[in-house]
Amino acid sequence: MAGVDVPRRIFRRSQETLAADVSLVASEFLAGFQLVQKIDRPAVSIFGSARTPEGTQVYEEARATGRAFAEAGFAVVTGGGPGVMEAANRGCKEAGGLSVGFNIQLPFEQGLNPWCDLALTFDHFHVRKVMFVKAAEGFVIFPGGFGTQDELWEALTLRQTGKIGDFPIVLFDSDYWDEMLDWVRDEMLDDGLISPADYEGMLRCDDPALAVELVVSHYDNRVREGSA
Repeated sequence: MAGVDVPRRIFRRSQETLAADVSLVASEFLAGFQLVQKIDRPAVSIFGSARTPEGTQVYEEARATGRAFAEAGFAVVTGGGPGVMEAANRGCKEAGGLSVGFNIQLPFEQGLNPWCDLALTFDHFHVRKVMFVKAAEGFVIFPGGFGTQDELWEALTLRQTGKIGDFPIVLFDSDYWDEMLDWVRDEMLDDGLISPADYEGMLRCDDPALAVELVVSHYDNRVREGSA
């Protein structure tokens, strides 16, 4: 097969921008890690739709969950936007907890909510996703769209491949998640594409107190094992 003749000026341009691109990503990683270091307590990352209106059941449940985590001594980390993210940050802040927002620049929807004590806005999704894991002892995932699903499958893949350890992934609102979990069981699990442990590791709940218990108990067990 004949080689592709790349114009020299295009090649030169790509070389000239490479260092700048790497520097930008590296600076975002550094800023993210520096902010994570400011979180002075265990934390949970909470995800869900930016389109969830205030006053709805899901919004109020996310708010109650954020409040319950703060009362348990946990910081609450979200994507810093509206909807479920705002609700969780708000509940945490109202309870006197540490509320954190890892925001992202988007052409629509996203804007930093006013309930964050610590916040950082990212250009790159992959850098932001690292910080959600780096900061947290577990995930609680409320109903949401593509972005929420992206965070869920990323966490499941990291846990399956051993990149994160005993990391609870809690799916809040059984009615929303049950059909997806039925498909995972009937297709992925039954076909041997995932293990029973992969499936059983997706924890369902409908109560803020239970969501907190599932995450905090894993954290307490890990601390006890580390001190043994």
